[in-house]
Amino acid sequence: MMSMLDGLLKQVAGSPDTVASLAEQVGLDQGMVEKAVAALGASHPEEGDTVELAAQKTGLDAGALSGIVSQLGGEGALGDLAEKLGGDSNLSGIMRMLDRDGDGNPLDDIADIASGLFGKK
Repeated sequence: MMSMLDGLLKQVAGSPDTVASLAEQVGLDQGMVEKAVAALGASHPEEGDTVELAAQKTGLDAGALSGIVSQLGGEGALGDLAEKLGGDSNLSGIMRMLDRDGDGNPLDDIADIASGLFGKK
């Protein structure tokens, strides 16, 4: 998953090149940043405040999410990321595959995968 997000981040103007770089800049671990970026991208086209919606979906602090938005390059870059997340049919298919519990939201499942990768499970 991280290499896929790394590829997307490289396409978003002003954002760090990698999840690891973004994680270092905002002071969170890579798994949490991965979850946050996915939630922000998914929340951006929805009605309401993007950061607040992503905070509700992930349980992450809105301040931390705002910091990620800032590091990505602001709302414009977030819109670009959301378009890339939603517009790539391969990515949409991958997101559906990551939804292990079938609840329509792969974010919780991505967090579980990331926790397993980093030995936190």
